[in-house]
Amino acid sequence: MHLQNPDLGADPQARFAVKDETVQVEFAAAAGTLTSAVGLNRYQPGDALITGSTGDRWCVSRERFDAKYEPLVPTLPGGAGPYRNRPAQVLAKQMDCHFSVARTAGGDVLRGAPGDWLVQYAPGDHGIVERSRFGRVYRLLPGP
Repeated sequence: MHLQNPDLGADPQARFAVKDETVQVEFAAAAGTLTSAVGLNRYQPGDALITGSTGDRWCVSRERFDAKYEPLVPTLPGGAGPYRNRPAQVLAKQMDCHFSVARTAGGDVLRGAPGDWLVQYAPGDHGIVERSRFGRVYRLLPGP
């Protein structure tokens, strides 16, 4: 099933969650691609190339990265090294079938399996997190 820009804010099965993770980051010198656990990720010069605490790899545009992550000492902002995500609530829904979603409108298409989580970071900004990784780095908040 392909999801076309889903709005988890209108989905009664969606839950709020918070990510808590320290990651290793380098910044792309040139445009390229990397394959994450859920699909192809295209990046541009300056974008963050991230290795998560579970070994997963993905990229984040530089503008989004600077807003979502902070460097850990001794790393300087914009330098390679360890970063921690800034705590922020996201909407998440565990899926019971194979599914796909574009990261952004017209962006890379990610693919998930039954049990994986569809995550909405902001309207029109989606991700897929494998079930085991979600359980290690996200905390579901109380409530429906």
